[in-house]
Amino acid sequence: MTPTALSSLCRLDDIPDGNAIDVEAVVAGETESLLVYRKGGEARAYLNVCPHAGRRLDYAPGKFLVRNGNIICAAHGATFTADDGLCQTGPCKGQSLRDVPVVVIDGTVHLV
Repeated sequence: MTPTALSSLCRLDDIPDGNAIDVEAVVAGETESLLVYRKGGEARAYLNVCPHAGRRLDYAPGKFLVRNGNIICAAHGATFTADDGLCQTGPCKGQSLRDVPVVVIDGTVHLV
């Protein structure tokens, strides 16, 4: 698949390493808020929705609590492993964030 066939979300350098930003994208025909997390030269993306109560994960628009490779829901404190989106602690333990497939090509994060 060529980069022109993919939807560009952001530059990898737009995301501080070990942190996340909010990006809007069309996913399955709907405009969605995505949490895009960076770890070194890789990126992961999830819908910006906590599986516990369907609330946004950010504490302010585009501002996420990310500590030691974990994403923390600002509403109820659920803690998700950033690498796979699995909830480790909190009211939705064992559930996962909804993964959105992305790929990094030439320093740009693309929706697959």
